[in-house]
Parts: sequence; structure tokens; C-alpha cells
Amino acid sequence: MELPPALRDAVDAALEGASTAALAEASAMLSQRYRSELRDGRFHVSEDDAARAYLAARLPATFAAVRAAMGEAEQQMPDFAPKSLLDLGAGPGTAMWAARDTWPSIDDTLMIEGSPTMRRWGEKLAASALPFKREWRAADFSKGKLAVDAHDLVTIAYVLDELELDARAALIEAAWRATGSLLLVVEPGTPAGWQRILDVRTQLLGLGAHIVAPCAHEAPCPIVSPDWCHFSRRVARTKIHLRSKGAVVPFEDEKFIYLAVSKAPATRTTGRVLSPPRSGSGKVSLKLCLASGAAETRLITKRDGELFKAARRIDWGDALEV
Repeated sequence: MELPPALRDAVDAALEGASTAALAEASAMLSQRYRSELRDGRFHVSEDDAARAYLAARLPATFAAVRAAMGEAEQQMPDFAPKSLLDLGAGPGTAMWAARDTWPSIDDTLMIEGSPTMRRWGEKLAASALPFKREWRAADFSKGKLAVDAHDLVTIAYVLDELELDARAALIEAAWRATGSLLLVVEPGTPAGWQRILDVRTQLLGLGAHIVAPCAHEAPCPIVSPDWCHFSRRVARTKIHLRSKGAVVPFEDEKFIYLAVSKAPATRTTGRVLSPPRSGSGKVSLKLCLASGAAETRLITKRDGELFKAARRIDWGDALEV
């Protein structure tokens, strides 16, 4: 997956003239903070070097994960045409770009981000987009209650790992109150990220939410540790991305997990592919999350006709009617 041209050009302009050595150093420090899920009271991105490193190394991967999750939600809600977006923990507006790429109907956006550095860079990037209403606000999700007007679409992407348990629950409750139609939460595709999504799932079901994706059911998750549910999206690396990470492979695979829930009941898929398909001569083996509430591996062969044709084209994370 690649960035939309306008966003790619804006990122390239923001990184023009940046020192490769400084980007590499800031990128390494930023990656360490994210991997360790460090909570020391400081923003992960609080200086321009770190912000540029984020634009080079993390924005493309975050965009790919959020855009993929939105694509699955769109598939389950084909009539959903949101006008307004609320992005909580917006960073430089990555989810806003993904949302407008998914739903061009969005023309009113509110991005809430605690880091003034991120807000400033987000405004610079957004200036390259087609005209639409946008507002940036500051907020500290670890303190006090969040009060905002309802928006059709609400997003929380790669935020919960920065918060303690009580603050996470408070943010999810506030986000649900502000959701007009659809709430999307995206987290890193790690065992810890999956556990946070499970906690969010339990909380939102208790608040009356209806699961849209990725789950094929609303029963307890059948996956048992040390296994965990997550998906992957391949991200094309730009030259500056390669230099900032000291990499040579022209792509990376971003692992993520997400939950999309709606105010009204939505039509869910009857199956979701939970791992890379295994193909052989005349057969495809798929690990599936099923509407029955089970997770099981199914062998689909030529005898299954149209289902086999669909299974041959299927990818990890895709919906499959079984």
C-alpha cells in the first residue's frame, strides 16, 4: 500500500533537506518508545526531529493499517457515507487522510492531539489536501473527561498503549458517546495490542455497540494465548523511509489489530481469514473466525466450487462468506 499522492508529496516536502543521520537517530528512539510502550509522562513526539522521523518511518505504516481497517468496515457498511470525523489522538492527522481516502463524503473534521509539535505538522500536511473543514484541539486523555459533539465517524488509532487502564476505559466511553454511527479503534498487532482490543470489545459490547469488523460474531473471542488475533499490511518504503530506518528491503509489513463497531446493527461477514492462506494443488487451507463464535481451520477444495474460487483469491484479514 502507498500513500495518496497529495499526502506523499506533503511528506516529501516536509522531509526535504532533513539530515539522514538525525532522522535515523530520532527514528530509532521513536521506535524504542513505541516498542516498549513507554509511559513517562512525555509525548512520543515532542520535537521536530522526532516528528520528521515519524513522518518518514511511522506515518506510512500507520496509514496502511488504518486504511485497511477502514476498508473492511466500508465493505460491511456499503451505505455508510459519513460527513464528519472525530480523530482522538490524531498525531499528524494520519487517520484523517485515511478516512477521506475511504469516504470522500467527509468534509468536517476535528483532530484532538496533545502534542503541539504533532498538531503543527498535521496542519502543514493538511494544507496540501483538497479544501475541507478541519479543526485541531489539544487534550490530555490521561486527565479529566473529554466532552465533544457527536461525529459520524470516530477514530482512535495507536493511542491506547500510551494510557493506563482507567484512562483507556474513560477514553473509549467518551468516544462511544461522541459516535454518531461508527467507531474504529486500531492498535499494534502485538499480543498486548490484541489484549487491549479485547478489553475495548468487552467494554463497547456492554455499552450496546454492534460489531462491524473484524469479528464474525459477538461471542467471546475463541482465540487463546499464546496465539493472538492480528492482521498485516505491506507498506512500500520511500527512499527517505529506507534511509531513516537503515533498511534495504523496499517494503515492510505492518502488523495491526482493530475493532469497528456501530450504533445500529450491521451485517457481518460469516467468516474472517485469521492468518496467511496456505495453498496447494486444488486446495486452500484457511484459518477462519466464524459466525458460530468458533475459530477453526478449514480445507477448501475444488469440490467446493465458487467457494474454492473465492478462497484462491483471499488474503489474510479478508472477509469470506462461508
